[in-house]
Amino acid sequence: MWQNLAQAICLVLIIEGILPFLYPSRWRQLVASMALQSDRKLRVMGLVSMLIGVGLLLLVH
Repeated sequence: MWQNLAQAICLVLIIEGILPFLYPSRWRQLVASMALQSDRKLRVMGLVSMLIGVGLLLLVH
């Protein structure tokens, strides 16, 4: 189980590193624009992201 968790964390780091590696200036603009969003909007975006992830995980598994 711990090996699967470590692999999942590694994949998250790889995926999250793609945008700053390929498009550093656009990524910087995206982060700056997200800093201006309200807490509520960021929470909704996080919830939607988690629900999509759970749905895809159930679909794949």
